[in-house]
Formats: sequence, structure tokens, C-alpha cells
Amino acid sequence: MRSKSRHRIAQGRYVRRCAGFTLFELAVAGGIVAVLTTMATPSFVAWRTRDRVDAGVQALLSSLAYARSESVRRGLPVAVCLVDSRSRCIAAPGIHDAVAVDWSGGWSVVVNGPAGPIPARRQLPAADVLIRGGAADIRFTPPAGQVIGGFRSFEVGPASIAPVAGGRDRRRCVVIAAGGRARVAEGACKERA
Repeated sequence: MRSKSRHRIAQGRYVRRCAGFTLFELAVAGGIVAVLTTMATPSFVAWRTRDRVDAGVQALLSSLAYARSESVRRGLPVAVCLVDSRSRCIAAPGIHDAVAVDWSGGWSVVVNGPAGPIPARRQLPAADVLIRGGAADIRFTPPAGQVIGGFRSFEVGPASIAPVAGGRDRRRCVVIAAGGRARVAEGACKERA
């Protein structure tokens, strides 16, 4: 019996068959990967934008829910307000619902105690997300956490104005009822009015 060998005899020499890929096979595989990456990039950008908008909405909702629960728990007025670089609430006199206030720079939950305002929580600026509201602060009052001033709304959307993939609007509208509860709706807030 002959033993099988990995070597063959060709014209009196031993020739060993090499394992691996040829340059042509590598170029074809690289081209396929490049085409698939190019096709996947727009959907990845849309996913990332949608994810950041949703994260901005969730951050705003959690701050509003926390402020309302602290107002009920402590029996004190609690505000969610715009803050400056030193985490102090920014007073914005004369601002009303017709003027959009930029909340993208972050906000703070402040308990208005008898000894003065006490910062309870700080929200850092949202990356690549534009948050606009109709007021510089939202105040919750005890005993049930109602909002002073009636209904409020915030529009959360991507900071860049890019074409919408698939015809869907990436913006979200956070509406706060007079009772203090917040809800989220798809689309711009102006479309809801």
C-alpha cells in the first residue's frame, strides 16, 4: 500500500500544495465587505440618531418624574430648570410658551426648601440632541405634584438637520399635563397643537 502524502512528484521534484488565499480571492472578499459596509452606513447613522433622541427623551422624562415624586415626598415645591456652568438655575424673565428655550445644555432638579434651593440632580448636556421647551423652568407643587402654569411641552430632535430616512420624523414631543404627568408622542410638538 502506498501512503498518501501531502507532496506530489511533478517532473522529478517535490511540489507542496500551499494552503491559503490568493490575492484575487482577498480582493474579491475586500470588495464585498466594502459594498456591504457602504450599504449599512446610512441605516447605522439613522439608528444612532434615533437612539440619541430617545436617550434625550428618557433623560428628560426621568428628571420630570423625579422632580414630581420629590415634590410629593418632601411636601415642598421642586423645579426642573435650566442651569449655567456653575449648576445654578438660570432666571429667564419674560419667557412664555411662544418662545422656544434651548434645554440642550443640561438642566437641574432643585428642591425649594425653607433654607433656600437645594440641588437634587443634574443632567449633563445631551450629545447631538436639540431639546426645546416653552419655559425656562417647570415647577411641581405639593401635595399632588401639579405643574404651575398648566400644560408644557418639549420638542426633542436631532441637532443636525439631515434628510429623514424612510420618511419618518425623528423628533419627539414630551407633553406635561397640568397634573404633572409627562407623555411622549412622535413628531414635532407644533403638529400636536
